[in-house]
Amino acid sequence: MSAYGSGPSCPWTWITRITSRSNPLLLRLRKLASEPAAYRKFGEIWLEGEHLCAAYLARGGRAARGVIGESAWADPALHALVERCDAVCVVDDALLRAVSGLESPAPVGFIVPWDGGEVGGPRGNVPSVVLDRLQDAGNVGTILRSAAAFGFMQVVALTGTAALWSPKVVRAGMGAHFGLHLVEQAQLDALDGLGDVPLLATSSHADETIDRAALPWPCAWVFGHEGQGVSAELMQRCARTLRIPQPGGEESLNVAAAAAVCLYESARQHGVDIRLG
Repeated sequence: MSAYGSGPSCPWTWITRITSRSNPLLLRLRKLASEPAAYRKFGEIWLEGEHLCAAYLARGGRAARGVIGESAWADPALHALVERCDAVCVVDDALLRAVSGLESPAPVGFIVPWDGGEVGGPRGNVPSVVLDRLQDAGNVGTILRSAAAFGFMQVVALTGTAALWSPKVVRAGMGAHFGLHLVEQAQLDALDGLGDVPLLATSSHADETIDRAALPWPCAWVFGHEGQGVSAELMQRCARTLRIPQPGGEESLNVAAAAAVCLYESARQHGVDIRLG
């Protein structure tokens, strides 16, 4: 690791160039990029790609370290992105590609601190989503994205749910993480912290359909395991179960698709300012 600057006007505290695959930073990045729970061990999250980095900054985040490929260093837009980090590492292109968990590796990323995911527990009386043992990282990230788009403020993931800050969930969330209060590895009793917000769940056997029901606001929608659904114990806590009309005759919807329908309908009924993105 050696000094790598752009002249006396360079704004960074540290600028370094990495050319060795055994560099400690790259070894850590490989774990953060490939292991779902590595962020819990290191207390850091790896945000890979221009979109995630820009979304983090747009929400007021401050990256401890920007990582950029040597070729990308010459790209004005990417260069400007890492200018806002406390420190910058310029990495040999081949080494950075080897770190990536993507089929098409991104030439830039941020290392940002992880706040522990359970700070303060659930917030009371705000529109929420509860995830009960969802396994698929793509589903989890997509639900977070829908939650943020439709005006829900927090997601509470019960024990057994895919790690919210795992690389695949973060990529699927497309920046939604930074606009939500996230609680991980919560026990069922933690839902008491939601206050007076009623829990709602879907069931193909429910008589009431979401398009004809007067949905409460705020509320907390509950979405369960892809194969087993919501646990019986959690279902007993739900104030109402509702059915999503499916005139096409399919047996059920993918949980992420069902979540998008439910969250949209809640927002639509209550005039929430919806910004898709």
